[in-house]
This record gives sequence, C-alpha cells and structure tokens, in this order.
Amino acid sequence: MPKFEAIRSVAHTPEQMFALVADVETYPQFLPLCEALTVRSRKERDGRTILVADMSIGYKAIRETFTTQVLLKPDENTIDVKYIDGPFKYLSNVWRFDPAGSGCEVHFFIDYEFRSRILGAVMGTMFDRAFRMFAEAFEKRADIIYGPTPTA
Repeated sequence: MPKFEAIRSVAHTPEQMFALVADVETYPQFLPLCEALTVRSRKERDGRTILVADMSIGYKAIRETFTTQVLLKPDENTIDVKYIDGPFKYLSNVWRFDPAGSGCEVHFFIDYEFRSRILGAVMGTMFDRAFRMFAEAFEKRADIIYGPTPTA
C-alpha cells in the first residue's frame, strides 16, 4: 500500500541517468539500505535488457533479500522493475528520464506492501525514508561519476 513518487531535475542527460540507474551491481556502494545485489541472469532482446536480480536490504538487525525482474528500455529511457519473490506482497518500481533543458527530469515511482504486518511496521518507516533518499543518492552518484555538469 505505501507508494512514493518523486520528480527531480538534474544537470545530467537522460542517457547518463539511465546508465547510472541501469548499473544495478553498483547499488551497494551508494544506495540507502542496499547491502548486496547479485544479477542472476541477463538477456538481451530487441535492444532491451532483462535482468533478474537479488537485492539484500538491511536495517538494524533485520536483513531481507528479494528478487526482481528489471527491464531496461534505453530507447524509451525507462526502467521497469517487477517483483518476483521475497518479503513483499507486491512491489512495482518505475524510473523514467525525460529531457529537460541541458539535463533531465528523473521520475521515480514505487508501490509496495510487505507480506508480514510486523515486518511492515518495523521496516515500513525506514523504507519510506530510504525511498525519499533514493533520487538524491542517484543524483549525488551522477555528480561523482559525470561531474557536477554534464559532459558534452
């Protein structure tokens, strides 16, 4: 039931931000709550990539791992994440990167619910805070990788 949506204007191109978010193996280096991420499979088809990945999240003494299918659509500058298995009843996540001036607008949407009410009560507040920090974490990472302004 919790949903979160954010739109941020950044000084990087849609292609740069797409590449950054698509590089899921680097998430543990900078993303709040993400302790590990393993790509189980990667398939290329029609210019798109489908990943199946396990993400381990942690907060205090609680550790959970869940599996998602990540559809990378570079032709649309969109990334769709669908839930496969883990502690959620459901999880849906969409990233979209739209041109805006010399940079882009990053659209982030997530909708999820934990299976367990207890886990939802313990992790829910922290998850909400973490998701609010996701867009900022990616923007900071982009500044580190690409510099504070996009390269021509």
